[in-house]
Amino acid sequence: MNERNDREWHYTSVAHDAVDERHHGSINVPTYQTSLFAFETYDKFTQAAQDAQTHHVYSRGSNPTVLYLEEKLAELEHAEMAKCFASGMAAITAAILSAVKTGDHIVCVNQAYGPTRMFVTQYVKRFGIDSTLVDGRSVDNIRAALRPETKLIYLESPTSMLFQLQDLRACAELARSRGIATIVDNSWATPVFQRPLELGIDLVVHSVTKYISGQSDSVAGVVMGAKRLMSRIAEDEYMLFGGIMTAATAAQLTRCLRTLPLRMERHERSALTVATHLLGRPYVQQVNHPGLPSHPQRELAARQMGGSSGLFSFESAESPEKMREWANRLRFFKIGVSWGGFESLVTVNPAGDLCSPGARSLIRLHIGLESADDLIRDLEQAWADVQDLQL
Repeated sequence: MNERNDREWHYTSVAHDAVDERHHGSINVPTYQTSLFAFETYDKFTQAAQDAQTHHVYSRGSNPTVLYLEEKLAELEHAEMAKCFASGMAAITAAILSAVKTGDHIVCVNQAYGPTRMFVTQYVKRFGIDSTLVDGRSVDNIRAALRPETKLIYLESPTSMLFQLQDLRACAELARSRGIATIVDNSWATPVFQRPLELGIDLVVHSVTKYISGQSDSVAGVVMGAKRLMSRIAEDEYMLFGGIMTAATAAQLTRCLRTLPLRMERHERSALTVATHLLGRPYVQQVNHPGLPSHPQRELAARQMGGSSGLFSFESAESPEKMREWANRLRFFKIGVSWGGFESLVTVNPAGDLCSPGARSLIRLHIGLESADDLIRDLEQAWADVQDLQL
């Protein structure tokens, strides 16, 4: 399937459902706002209780509204099974703990989401699980960090501050040759632009809070993969930790999912327009966007992704104090964490060791659904207001 037809398929996938006689042909799946399900006879109850994942017994295990969303997300990701969680971190930690035990070792990319890095480097140490952070841009760095006790390689491609990529196919092949599990955070690209399972990755996690929701009004996560792996997560980490998604949240996210491909094309187009404009601006030293020809891993991005989303960063030789004052003058960009919603966002951070030489500030932009021309004018007007400030 070529890239264009693949994108068109996503539109059909999120919009089409067979007529469901269980719900009297309702176009929208009803919200089963219930904690439990009753049975006509004790025999039927006993039979259902033997497999609470495929039968609806208690909503901590399975709920029809949540199940519908899980099946639709699995269809988009080309996964055999999905389980939805109360947050992205609930999904990430469940996936990680499903793959390791006391005495094991994790290799994790050093630019992964901050709380994820904290979990694998600090929290799991109390259970005797060790970890190593590596620069994931080269599979050789990952290979060099492997130990006999390594049981998991955790990836995030692209990362969400410097937008570095890992070669997912090469990482999957390396891991498979050593009997090591792989997990990748696919929140940035979404299933619309990247499907890691097709590249050999074992499990995919998403912060559904981000693009899948797209409305900045829900917090949720999902884990997806082969049924043999997901069934174990459903029985263990999902049921025992209790970080489940509610029916009300699932119903809300199902509505959001209907427009995901449309929104992603808009985010992609507008972000590339803004990122291209920033190249060569006096307050910009380097733009970190995998969709730009200037990105050092552009060839890899084109090979394993079908597009790009609305989140990127740029580095500046200006001080963080000056760039924060610049952010204060922005009209259409809100100052705030997270990303993936309809609104444009900005954060300003001191440049780290991994930024380009001479950079003092790292500015992350999320390009929402506003006019790209309006956003560009906003960026330039704010710079005109502060360019002569000595900060």
